[in-house]
Amino acid sequence: MGPLAGLPGVTHVPFDQSDTASIAAAARSLVGPIDHVIHNAAVRGDTGGLATFSAADLAQVMQINVAGPLLLTRELLPRLSPNATIAFISSRAGSFAEGHDPDGDYAYCLSKSAVNRAVAKLADDLPHRVVAIHPGWISTDMGGPEAPDSPDHAAGRIIDLLSGPDRLASGSFCDACGRPIRP
Repeated sequence: MGPLAGLPGVTHVPFDQSDTASIAAAARSLVGPIDHVIHNAAVRGDTGGLATFSAADLAQVMQINVAGPLLLTRELLPRLSPNATIAFISSRAGSFAEGHDPDGDYAYCLSKSAVNRAVAKLADDLPHRVVAIHPGWISTDMGGPEAPDSPDHAAGRIIDLLSGPDRLASGSFCDACGRPIRP
């Protein structure tokens, strides 16, 4: 279920981020008003660099990491409170300025760049606050066991950031402590 399961006011809704029918059903299962949406699902895809890069892998990663959250956002719009925040868990790997990633995960880096641009576009188009957050290096299947931060700790920092008195500007990209990251 994840580190936020069981917290007051948190609803966990499982769905398939690559399936539009599953996305729509998940959105229909929620009742408003919704104050915070945190898009956290992502896949890394191939890590073999340019030598093993494929269009099919890129398409799958973009479907799950970019299209899925955008489609869910669209489905949730009628249920969002006027002051809702929509947060996309992104990655510094998607930053043109700071994304010096030595790994061969082209599709992942491209998807996170697309997420960051989608956040800027949504911030222009929606009345809600829309932000991108780099959670840090987290000990997950993707981050590996040597990562210094736990999912619970990272989730807590993100919740504190989103609910704290210092509101992030819509369209911003920052780390989980609120420090700006250059796109």
